[in-house]
Amino acid sequence: MEALFSAFAVFGILLVFLSAGLWVFASIALVSVVSLYFLGGMDLARIGSITGSIVNRYASAWELSAIPMFIWMGEIVFRTDISMRLFRGLSPFVSMIPGKLLHTNVMGCTMFAAVSGSSTATTATVGKITTRELFNRGYDKSLAIGSLAGAGSLGLMIPPSLVMIVYGILAEESVARLFAAGVFPGLMISGLFTGYVVIRSLLNPSLVPIDEQRFKLADFWSALGDLFPLLLLMVVVLGSIYSGIATPSEAAAVGVCMSLVIVVLTRQFSLRLMIESLMGALRTSTMICILLIAAAVLSTTMGFLHIPADVATGIASLNLSPWGLLAILSLFYLGLGFLLDGNSIVVMSLPIALPLITQAGFDPIWFGVYLVLMIEMAAVTPPIGFNLFVLQGATGYPIGRVARSAFPFFALMVVGVFLLALFPQIVLWFPDLIYGK
Repeated sequence: MEALFSAFAVFGILLVFLSAGLWVFASIALVSVVSLYFLGGMDLARIGSITGSIVNRYASAWELSAIPMFIWMGEIVFRTDISMRLFRGLSPFVSMIPGKLLHTNVMGCTMFAAVSGSSTATTATVGKITTRELFNRGYDKSLAIGSLAGAGSLGLMIPPSLVMIVYGILAEESVARLFAAGVFPGLMISGLFTGYVVIRSLLNPSLVPIDEQRFKLADFWSALGDLFPLLLLMVVVLGSIYSGIATPSEAAAVGVCMSLVIVVLTRQFSLRLMIESLMGALRTSTMICILLIAAAVLSTTMGFLHIPADVATGIASLNLSPWGLLAILSLFYLGLGFLLDGNSIVVMSLPIALPLITQAGFDPIWFGVYLVLMIEMAAVTPPIGFNLFVLQGATGYPIGRVARSAFPFFALMVVGVFLLALFPQIVLWFPDLIYGK
């Protein structure tokens, strides 16, 4: 009963701070200090000592260096003509599939996700070309917007994923193993999106305009030339990780170097690009790292108050089946998705959710991929689904229309959650193949 009171008190204080408009990291840090002081009976000197040791530990954590490196790589690519090259390169290949150029959204986002790590960056980069082209050519606007909103969220699942790095650090799991675990679930979700576009296009041909353009063999070779820089970057970064040549942090540094080489060879290098990409990477990296530190302080606070262990014991006493627990957690994460961004969801929920999941017999690597998929769903869920706002800005349409267009792809992600739960080897077989069980 005491642990339940402490849990409600901690989250109640947190909601008050968030409702007051405070930044998420400041709210988490403040609720930790307040809880330790009033509920834990600690003096401020001891609280400061604990916080200082956590900051020192994270400041010297080598695996954290992957975050700014991967972000910088994505920022560099974001400021090039990669989106135009993607559209041009994919067009001849998708023209043979029902739905035609609508597939540039899904396939373009899937490919760009492999060098981005961010759903917002993936949606914005691919969308700045495809939305204009698809609208001008007469493609159905709802299907174009919805496919981009759903596929853009793949930036969280397809490695290198920033959310997976955050999860791996907090859960103390291998980031490389998480990256491997996200490959086939990401391709599965991409396949569901592609299949939906194909079926809709076959059932209602008016969604896709009649295109008289005929591509020659030379067009396909030219298209491969457009796709080559991005494919090369994917192979270098992911290949170095999965082959064991480099750790994720080292692969991130290699990826930055390779992206700079590509920028120079394509004659897009400039001082402005360097400054803007560095500043963008600095802002995002600082936000994520300070969230991680605040989350570590909150986790320590909850541990000191025995909240995770006592809550886990209390839920275990309910004799819920693993499926029942997963259903409750899914509803919990859907609720958080209405209010918070992905990184905040991970850092706030993991101290409670991870002990419950491991106690129920779920694999922590599997849970990491499941959690990322739930966060992907949050990216297309109003009122703060970031992908929806990106597309609202790109199209000028009301957020309600964008959300309605994205709903079928949200439903397909729900199907993906069921498939992962029914067949966990979709997640686990590839990391087991590469790194062993």
